[in-house]
Amino acid sequence: MYDPDKRKILSAVSHGAIFLSATFVSVGLPIAILFVSEDPVVRENAKESINFHFNVWVYGAIVTGLTWITFGVLLPLAGLWFIAHWGLTIWAIFHVLTDPDKPFRYPFIFRVF
Repeated sequence: MYDPDKRKILSAVSHGAIFLSATFVSVGLPIAILFVSEDPVVRENAKESINFHFNVWVYGAIVTGLTWITFGVLLPLAGLWFIAHWGLTIWAIFHVLTDPDKPFRYPFIFRVF
């Protein structure tokens, strides 16, 4: 049996790591949790967080490129993407804290892991 409090904390930290920075440093936390934890739910949440990081970077690069190409006309799109990625992360943290026995799955993302 796995410790539910430890499961909640590690899963929430995995998803919440994206709040630490928008750089590649923030993905290190879920990667470390993936390698250290033996809990299958925590490992699934860490994998999902890593996949979400990749999606944030890819979509962020696309939105940034489109904003530059259109000379800022699509700047509101960048704001919407920022709100969406923070909102999805908050939803993930809420989910893993309220239902710690089920890994969270982000909608509409591609999964590498």
